[in-house]
Amino acid sequence: MGFRRLRAAMLAAAVATLPIAAAPLPAAAQQRPLVWGDTLPATLDPHAIFDVPSQFVLLNVYDGLYRYQGNPPQLVPWLAESHTTSADGLTWDFTLREGIKFHDGSDMTAEDVVYSFRRLLAMNRAPAAAFSPVLRAENVTATGPRTVRFVLSSPYAPFLSAIPLVAIVNQRAIAPNVANNDWGAGWLAVNGAGSGAYRVDPATYQARVSLDLARFPQHFMGWSHTQRPIDTVRARPVMETSTRVLALLRGEIDATDSYLPTDQVERVDRNARTRVARDESMRVFIIRMNNRKPPFDNRDARLCFAHAFNYQGFNDVILRGLVVRNGGPNPNNLWGNPPDLVPYAFDLNLARQHCDRARAAGAPIGREIEIHVQNELEQTVQAAQMFQADLRRVGINLRIVPNTWAGITGATGQPQTTPDMWVHWVSTYFVDPENWVGQMYDSQFHGTWKASAWYSNAEVDTLLRRARASLDRAERERLYQAATRQVVADSPDIWVYNTLNLRGLARRVQGYSFSPVGSGGELRLMSLEN
Repeated sequence: MGFRRLRAAMLAAAVATLPIAAAPLPAAAQQRPLVWGDTLPATLDPHAIFDVPSQFVLLNVYDGLYRYQGNPPQLVPWLAESHTTSADGLTWDFTLREGIKFHDGSDMTAEDVVYSFRRLLAMNRAPAAAFSPVLRAENVTATGPRTVRFVLSSPYAPFLSAIPLVAIVNQRAIAPNVANNDWGAGWLAVNGAGSGAYRVDPATYQARVSLDLARFPQHFMGWSHTQRPIDTVRARPVMETSTRVLALLRGEIDATDSYLPTDQVERVDRNARTRVARDESMRVFIIRMNNRKPPFDNRDARLCFAHAFNYQGFNDVILRGLVVRNGGPNPNNLWGNPPDLVPYAFDLNLARQHCDRARAAGAPIGREIEIHVQNELEQTVQAAQMFQADLRRVGINLRIVPNTWAGITGATGQPQTTPDMWVHWVSTYFVDPENWVGQMYDSQFHGTWKASAWYSNAEVDTLLRRARASLDRAERERLYQAATRQVVADSPDIWVYNTLNLRGLARRVQGYSFSPVGSGGELRLMSLEN
């Protein structure tokens, strides 16, 4: 009852403080702005954070050397026009396009690329995890005004796949704003220094509350692909699901987040002014278990929880069959995933047996277990509530703790602060098994939200490290399949489904083009009908 009262209070607060409801948005000179109702990141600094909200900034305010486009996602040259790789996989040379401008009108050069990677590695925040094991700052060099060389310390097969993670920033804009050797992080958290299709209005920015973007007419890709590009974007997150959907139906926002609850799909589709974009994704829904905290340091305890989740009830009834059962950490449609993987079944009798074994071994199954949910995403709450009821049937007391993405991920740096359990999705940041099983279950990534199960298995570490070092695709596939099978046998987490991306859109939004990388948030591809 206390949790329901808290959610009701949060809903009332969301309605009372919703920026778009408080006052009408000013109209742009030629068209009404696009109002984007998705979640904003905690910071605008593209080198400081690594999550789905940050991809919106990365795709629109910044550019990378390569970018993913389309579905299935294809890696295409972006700021770079080409690259070459040495036979041993250690030396990578990239050639930049000519005539690229930053938002301040200055030219982008190879030195900006070098600076961007050195800044990323020096800050050593979330996006750096894909590069820091194999790349040292001094081994990123400009070999000419438009050429950049990367020399890796060891072969790293996912290197090119991960390149789109790195935004190229304007070092001349950042340099005057460096304070206490922070690489300008304080300034860039609330400003933009990119070359992307849209530029930030820092005067109106409030972290996680509002972000205004203006079209950059000089973007190197040009605007000939659309006759009505979007000139002004107002990103206004709406935290409570029902409020967000209502705002879309009323025309107060033009897009929801991409986690639209399935029980709202028909409602949005029935409205004459709105629609639901349904796109096959590579996003895995997962319930994490902190393997360093008893009882989850016991395999039988973890298997007890794995067999107590009603997968079919959640996927087919609550989510109305709009998802596909996922038996492990990788998307079903990703290479390197074992095709014969057998997922855990909902079986309360088997769950009780594993619980009994865990108790006999001294695991504190009887203590209250906390599961943290993202209160702005209804589906995480639904999963926890269903799980709570079924666990009660096997004698486990599960307490649901409302939280936010930023609050949960901010706690995952240490095992003692990481929740007992928490619910989230692992999205497509780059298309390689390294993005899923590689960074989730190799112990070298402990301290990141992706590795927040705190799972450790020396055999799995060896398999994953050999896989990322091999330049032989067939060998990598074999190694990833072996690692995935072992991870699933150890049951460090609960994997539920591979999802359809569901985003509510106003029908005046045209040209929406989904890619699993970025969840369809690339604004330059869209246009508006007023």
